[in-house]
Amino acid sequence: MQKVVGIIGGMGPLATVDLINKIIFYTPAKKDQDHIHIIVDNYSQIPDRTTAILGKGTDPAPFIIQSAQRLENAGADFLVIACNTAHFYFNLIENSVSIPVLNMPLETARFLHEKNFSRVGLLATDGTINTKLYQHSCQVYDINVIEPDLQVQKEVMEGIYAIKGSDLEKGLLYLSRVANTLINRGAEAIIAGCTEIPLVLKSSQDICVIDPTEILAKTVIKTAIGKVSASAIGVK
Repeated sequence: MQKVVGIIGGMGPLATVDLINKIIFYTPAKKDQDHIHIIVDNYSQIPDRTTAILGKGTDPAPFIIQSAQRLENAGADFLVIACNTAHFYFNLIENSVSIPVLNMPLETARFLHEKNFSRVGLLATDGTINTKLYQHSCQVYDINVIEPDLQVQKEVMEGIYAIKGSDLEKGLLYLSRVANTLINRGAEAIIAGCTEIPLVLKSSQDICVIDPTEILAKTVIKTAIGKVSASAIGVK
């Protein structure tokens, strides 16, 4: 029997829509009724995660927990978080509900291991970088994570907030420049470790981009119905 997924969203809204689109795209459906039942709480009023983690803003944890519990009460069988940085609060979220919660950084690290990557660059918010969400997940599989230096990280944040403000061209300009810097430092691929980044940064001849949102989407499908579309096989 198909399971119902609940998406803790709104962090930000475009990233939430991107996750939904990828779930739909990779679902092996021939008609409407074959698609996964998705319940979305696009709760964009959740306070900024990075600001809070850096000790400068309102704690978003109670808001995210409220979203998780709302989705459980609405009938979700398992949950996903459509925001990388929000995974800092993963244990609190997991302990607040009685249904499973998928972990995007861990799923991404498992994918990298399966594809035999050993050195990857990380583009993410200050909050995700500082809390070592991807570094710790990758460490489980002995994968080395290359981070931008402090000055370059400012460009990453400029790019991310540009995307949140719907200036995709500016976001791409900043993020592609930093991605190339990390490739030049020895990264075999780039983790798009903020859910806004895959909206503009794609794999090319020069850069292999690892999209955690896509990895999460395919994990959602496998969890809900046990298989993904043939077009998803081998896709990064």
